[in-house]
Amino acid sequence: MDALKWLGIFVLLGICSKAAAQALQVSVFSVTTKSAILKWTRFSGATSYRITVAPKSSPNNQIAFATFGPNTVLGSVNSLSANVMYTFTLEALNSSQEALNAATVESSTAPNVMDTIQTVKTKDSGTLMASFNLETGATDYIIRIQTTDGFFREDTVSSTPAEIKNLKPYTEYTLSIMSVNSGGRSQPCLPVTAKTVLPPPQLLASSPSNDSIIVSWEAVANAVQYTLSTHHVGTNTSVRHNTSSTNLTISGLDAASLYAIEGFAWDPEGRAGEASLIINQTTRSPSPRCANVSMVKSNGVAGLSVSWEPNQELYGSIQYQVMSDQNLTCNSTSTSCIMLPILCGEVHTIQITAANDAGLSLPSSPVVFTSFPCPPDSLALVESTEGNCTLTWHTAPHADSYQAFINKGDGAEETCNTTGNNCTYHCMCGYTYLMSVSALNRAGSSPQGQILNYTTLPCCPEEVSVSAVSTDTLEITWTASRGAQLYETRATADSQVILCNDTAPVCALSDLRCDSPYSVQVTPCSEISGCSRGCKAHTKNTAPCMPTNLMLDLKNSSRVSVSWTANNSGANYTVSALGGDAEHTCSTSGNRCDITDLPCGSVYEISVRATSLFGQSLPSYSDSLETEPCCPVSLTVDQVTQAVTNVSWSHAKGAHSFITSLTSTRGHARCHTQDPHCLMGCITCGTNYTVTMEAFSHSGRASNCSYQGFSSSACCPSGVRLYVMNGNSLRVYWRSAGSSHSYVTEMVGGSNNYTCTASSGESSCDVGNVQCGDVYNVVVAPLTQEGATTNRVLFCPVKQFSVTCSGSNVGAVIYRGKRSVE
Repeated sequence: MDALKWLGIFVLLGICSKAAAQALQVSVFSVTTKSAILKWTRFSGATSYRITVAPKSSPNNQIAFATFGPNTVLGSVNSLSANVMYTFTLEALNSSQEALNAATVESSTAPNVMDTIQTVKTKDSGTLMASFNLETGATDYIIRIQTTDGFFREDTVSSTPAEIKNLKPYTEYTLSIMSVNSGGRSQPCLPVTAKTVLPPPQLLASSPSNDSIIVSWEAVANAVQYTLSTHHVGTNTSVRHNTSSTNLTISGLDAASLYAIEGFAWDPEGRAGEASLIINQTTRSPSPRCANVSMVKSNGVAGLSVSWEPNQELYGSIQYQVMSDQNLTCNSTSTSCIMLPILCGEVHTIQITAANDAGLSLPSSPVVFTSFPCPPDSLALVESTEGNCTLTWHTAPHADSYQAFINKGDGAEETCNTTGNNCTYHCMCGYTYLMSVSALNRAGSSPQGQILNYTTLPCCPEEVSVSAVSTDTLEITWTASRGAQLYETRATADSQVILCNDTAPVCALSDLRCDSPYSVQVTPCSEISGCSRGCKAHTKNTAPCMPTNLMLDLKNSSRVSVSWTANNSGANYTVSALGGDAEHTCSTSGNRCDITDLPCGSVYEISVRATSLFGQSLPSYSDSLETEPCCPVSLTVDQVTQAVTNVSWSHAKGAHSFITSLTSTRGHARCHTQDPHCLMGCITCGTNYTVTMEAFSHSGRASNCSYQGFSSSACCPSGVRLYVMNGNSLRVYWRSAGSSHSYVTEMVGGSNNYTCTASSGESSCDVGNVQCGDVYNVVVAPLTQEGATTNRVLFCPVKQFSVTCSGSNVGAVIYRGKRSVE
């Protein structure tokens, strides 16, 4: 049926296929015991395909055939024999049933269907052992395993009995077997059923005492009862126990003995499940007996030696642990051990336990031991002002008496014996003492106890000197004192306290209040003992305070009044003015004084300083004073043109800039400059001017300066013309400026020069024998009388004229314009 089903499917596939093969090819798709399915490629032109079958051993003996349509590529042949090698021939036929092409393939049919599995046994909870009859011609066997809940698996085996592994515990399986050869597999035989057994319990064991073992396990599903077996290793004693619980206590066992334990579960069908792994469990050791305790010393350390009687014929190694209620322990595998260290004044309760693989035994009977006394603690020392020290301590339990040891830093030593808890001795300042106390009883002396390191207060310094080194600083020096590691210097005035800490015997206290009395105390200190506060104090006054609020009032050009604020007691004040020429001072006990005789053009820095019996103050903040600048000693006015003058002057000390003025009833001129000269325009000719100057300092202070007056030069005439006269003469004509001056005319030509002078009131003059055919520069200027010298004004304008010839005489005069003054 399965072969026919496959045949129908592949015939349909063959019909749908449209591919055309160029060469006929055939292969075996599958075989069974009685049939075979072949697969081939289509051949072009074929109208049908024919399969013939013959045993390979007799190829001419055809035993079966089958024919298929042109679109079929998969077909079966039936009625074959099991386990026989056949030759299969495929032919492609045309419409005349003639063979177009052929191909062959060989294959064996599958073996016969096997007999039902003979027996199925359980090996463990996950394994079954199946036995079956071997089949002739089979090379392997396939066992099919199934369950009702859908589990399906096929295992290939080669012999019998076959082991089927990895199954679930307590599960029913259906088993069948198929034979296999090179051609394929047979049909499965009739099935058989088998059920696996329960899994083994997972045993856990412990020994709660030296004669019992507790075994426990997780419940096994579907188990109705459990069986445990215990075997005393080394003997022939075995005991079997049944229980429906999941734990079991086994009593009456030997102490420190080894037992082997195994168990399995029973299912409802009464079948024993898989046995568990064998576990080993040792019972606990018995308690040690007869402990002996003694005191020993190891490397100078006190300890307790504990011993006990050995136990005979115990299994395995035994570890003994000795414990004291004072938290001391020791471990040993023999019969003694030492607990270290034992401390003084202790009462020890000692017990011993034995431990093996099962755990600890019950402890032994306790033994009590008392140790030697402890040294006293809480040593303390009180230092009195009279130089005595009292050493105290707390009493120690079990002590009968005490001995105190006092070691001085210089090597001296003393002792003190007492039944009390204190001892008094003489102590000196600046020394370190080492003190200890031992407690004694009939057992002996206590071990080394607390050592009290005490340093007495350092000694007060001597030769203390306090001096002022600046207005707000006092320097204090002294000789070093015994025991002092640090000096605390304190200066106190009213509520102000200034501190200085240093290791050197010198200190400077700064930022003190001026003009104040300070109480200065040097206190020696030690890091260990502290500070000695009873040392003598010294008094010292600081220097006067610096004057403040300096005010300057310049009364005149050489005197300034200086005032300030002063709060010092019993101080005198000196005012200093430092400048370029010298120092000027004034002194007073008040808060005002005048400095006089200050020269002009100077800058001064003015400050005030206070002086008293305790020193000098810092000078006050200075203020600058600039006196009025000096006037130039000389001033000169030179006329450059008819309307411009050049004013120059000598150096003026302290002067930064100048305003020079020329003033008249006809107008004035003014210039402002930093230079020692300036040009002034807008000057009116023939006018008398007043000359003044203002000299200014850098800060704007001014001095008014007056000088000799200045008269401007006479005015130049205007309208200068030349007229031709008889006999080669020329007349020079001009318009007078209204002054009473005489005028001079100068004619300068290329080769000849001519001059003529007109008296006061006249406005022309004649020049004779003038050479024609030349160009002349003509200037007409007034004459001025300067002392005994008569000079002409030099800045009058020059006019140029050409004098032509008419034959050998002067012809015409042509005006050619003005020329600059030469």
